[in-house]
Amino acid sequence: MAIAYLDTLSGIAGDMTLAALVDAGADANYIERQVQSLGLENVRLQFSTTRRHDFRALRLDVLHPAEHVHRHLSDIEAMLERSQLTARERGMAGRIFRRLGAAEAHVHGTDIESVHFHEVGAVDSIVDIVGVAVALCNLEIQRIVASATPTGTGTVKIAHGTVSVPAPATAELLKGVPIRACGIEAELTTPTGAAILATLVDQFGPLPSMQINRIGYGAGHRDMPEQANILRILIGSPLDEDRDDVVVLECNMDDITGEQLGFAIEQLWKSGALDVFTTAIGMKKNRPATLLSVIARPEHRGRLEDCLFTHCGSLGIRRTRMSRRKLHREVLRVDTRWGVARVKVAWPTDGLGPQSPRVSPEYEDCRQFAESHQESLEHVFQVVLEAAQQAVEDLQPLQNLPTGPGDRPFESDRRGPPPPPPPRPNGSHDHHDHHDHHDHHDHHDHHDHHDHHDHHDHHDHHDHHDHHDHHDHHDHHDSGHDHHR
Repeated sequence: MAIAYLDTLSGIAGDMTLAALVDAGADANYIERQVQSLGLENVRLQFSTTRRHDFRALRLDVLHPAEHVHRHLSDIEAMLERSQLTARERGMAGRIFRRLGAAEAHVHGTDIESVHFHEVGAVDSIVDIVGVAVALCNLEIQRIVASATPTGTGTVKIAHGTVSVPAPATAELLKGVPIRACGIEAELTTPTGAAILATLVDQFGPLPSMQINRIGYGAGHRDMPEQANILRILIGSPLDEDRDDVVVLECNMDDITGEQLGFAIEQLWKSGALDVFTTAIGMKKNRPATLLSVIARPEHRGRLEDCLFTHCGSLGIRRTRMSRRKLHREVLRVDTRWGVARVKVAWPTDGLGPQSPRVSPEYEDCRQFAESHQESLEHVFQVVLEAAQQAVEDLQPLQNLPTGPGDRPFESDRRGPPPPPPPRPNGSHDHHDHHDHHDHHDHHDHHDHHDHHDHHDHHDHHDHHDHHDHHDHHDHHDSGHDHHR
């Protein structure tokens, strides 16, 4: 499994990201061909070596005729559909544009399709976003980790006038993304850069344990006096990809209703929990109670603890760090008579001896097919399972598979061969494109248990409808601020 770590010491922009990926080994000629298939007139990508504070880096210049076109999201999506991009490249770029569109719509109080993509709809930004998607696929990156990003300070000029840094759409995009204080008066994180972080990054934090194989340096267009204006990308493979660390949060509750508990569990899932479960317990004075347990990634601990305090009324939360061993798994899409269904495939490790892959159809897909076509859930489940087993027979276990989080954003694009459709009286063939749905207080009784093996199966939930926007600002420099797209 290839991991990319984004070192955003000097912020992040679309052109810096693409330049860093090419510097790390992505095929520049292939990227340019894929970008040109969008139908943009006379577009060329020019990569050149430059220096920032005596450090070598690669710079990207997008060469194209001047244009004054304001595109809508539907225009950009149509452009992607007409292109020769692969399904994964097209899907990744589309998610970024939709996230940008939703953020822009939110800050302007309108709907996503009414948004005029000003700077973001410009050629430079389209090239940056599509180029990054193509480069990530070309390098076969399966997981992205990033450091906290600085936004910079001061003001910046955009199509709507002068605004504070971070620009409104950038700030909207950075909701949930760790940022850090920085006194540099410049726009260090642009809307395109923020959208890349918000859409594609699986985890924020320090450099993960990995064997570094490639390093790329992407230069911003401004040479800042304070530090090198460079985005560094480190690409490598994990040292122990079938193990990771999780945090288990627990609290005892004896004064919460079933409805309140159910609502709290829903909010925990939405806040990024890997698993949530309850256990019936007895407390002092023989009171029956409920033990609520939450399994989470360490970087999500703070917001999940806040969620527990808010919705469970708990006065304290126990926190335990555990080591977890996992099977390699992926999400496989298979064709059925009702449409495409997702199945989870777990590949046994060598130490378990000769075993067949473990296949589990996605419940939500099966449920939708059963409801839409008046079939029994059992029948739909069996048909999807047979289609998945037939597809898996043609696949070899891969060692370079994402082990989380679910199918965002690197869900496998592999599809199994379509099985012969089962007999059906009404002969309908409806196909549905289905989307997956899915630090503050003092904490008592803190326990940090290391080398503990957690054998809970986890479900990487939840849909990622990337409906959020931006406007990328090009060639607007206010009072010397570094504004990169």
